[in-house]
Amino acid sequence: MSAAPSGAGEGVPRAASEGGAQLPEATEVPTLNLANLLTISRLVLVPLFVVALFTGHGEDTTWRAIATGLFAIASATDQVDGWVARRYGLVTDFGKIADPIADKALIGAALVGLSALGELSWWVTIVIAVREIGVTLLRFWVIRHGVIPASRGGKAKTMAQILAIVTYLLPLPDGADPVRWVLMGIAVALTAITGVDYLVRAIRLRAAGRRAMGT
Repeated sequence: MSAAPSGAGEGVPRAASEGGAQLPEATEVPTLNLANLLTISRLVLVPLFVVALFTGHGEDTTWRAIATGLFAIASATDQVDGWVARRYGLVTDFGKIADPIADKALIGAALVGLSALGELSWWVTIVIAVREIGVTLLRFWVIRHGVIPASRGGKAKTMAQILAIVTYLLPLPDGADPVRWVLMGIAVALTAITGVDYLVRAIRLRAAGRRAMGT
């Protein structure tokens, strides 16, 4: 890694000679840090959420509210852990791997659970699952050439999925069904559109990488 310019990498010590004084060498970011603990907590909340969702066959109002709360808390950690990692320089290889796994585990558990309870059509769960698995495989396909950053569409897709799932989890009256359908429809549409966008960007990145390597 090239040396950071003066004033960059705040909070990260590095070896340098300044005015005759030797500064401490750069230290590795510990794997067990606040950002990664938040990610791990999201993984821990997934089975607790599933238990709460299925308690009383999904028909107990109190447990549905608890399941919704656990899902909301876990979803919030997804926003917080990324901010903490960037703000305090706590980005690690473990976090890069564990964070998307935790996201997919949470969303996947909610969709499969709702479909198993007969409250959400299986085709919705399958479409979203195929997209997420496909994007994961694309990441491995282009990993030699670089990483495709998250797009605004991808972030909007995640928020749409979370909002739609919350409306299905909440013990709302039957009159709320049209709202649920519209929100889930938006989530599915964004899921498909961003999946195609990711495929196009992956193909372009791989092609550029192959050209750079002269292959």
